[in-house]
Amino acid sequence: MIGHELLFLGLLKDGPKHGYEIKRLIEEELFPFVGLKIKSIYYPLKKMEKLGLIKKDVGREGRWPEKYVYSLTPKGEKIFDHLITESFLTIERPYFNIDLSLYFLPYVEKKIAKRQLRGRILFLRRIRRDLQGLQKTMKTSSSQRGPNGQKHVTVILDHDLDLVEAEIRSIGRLMETLL
Repeated sequence: MIGHELLFLGLLKDGPKHGYEIKRLIEEELFPFVGLKIKSIYYPLKKMEKLGLIKKDVGREGRWPEKYVYSLTPKGEKIFDHLITESFLTIERPYFNIDLSLYFLPYVEKKIAKRQLRGRILFLRRIRRDLQGLQKTMKTSSSQRGPNGQKHVTVILDHDLDLVEAEIRSIGRLMETLL
């Protein structure tokens, strides 16, 4: 739940939001960068409300039906500060699906392994192209949300591109050893 808490508390950091707005931010703005999918936002919000991290108020705009508006409590602010600081220092070994395939590589015909690895490189190049396209869009777009304009998103894109480049190089070296 720590990742979810950080996500929700961070989204509420710049002010109160109703449930639909939180869901939209996660699906449209954050998902492309963090890949975190959430089935229901209301369960974690309810849990954080019980813990005293957020509060829920009833809001109404015009003749629209009532909706809940969520905001941070002082305790939620403290927890957010703790979680964000902790997340910078949390390092876990990344596990990739391909690692298991590589473990059993001796049991795979070289021709088949090369073909699959070439396919992986093509897929990684497509991801790289998409990330580069996002970078260009970010540079030309001046209306990006967030605490630092678009700088925080640019940092994520640079990091993701570095990881994709590293995997392309690694798979390329592996393919050379299979020759």
